Amino acid sequence: MKKAKNIQPIPGFKNENQERKFWSTHDATDYFDQLKPIKLDLSALRPSTKPVTIRLPESLLAALKTLANKKDVPYQSLMKVFLAEKVKKEFKYL
Repeated sequence: MKKAKNIQPIPGFKNENQERKFWSTHDATDYFDQLKPIKLDLSALRPSTKPVTIRLPESLLAALKTLANKKDVPYQSLMKVFLAEKVKKEFKYL
């Protein structure tokens, strides 16, 4: 049978550097029993997206692609930014 270590409680830290120094010299697995689980809601990190099909005039699509190329971003991302800005602006006038 393995002898249990006498582990001191996790100290309070005044700043991130103190915490970083502590964990660089201690094994986190020794402290698992002292930790309390928490629930995290990570759904807001990346909004869900849904694919849509939209017909655009070829000239408009070409212009979007050219503009996106000059800005060094994917044209679909640029379209999403433009749409989001316009929707936000329109809601201000309602």
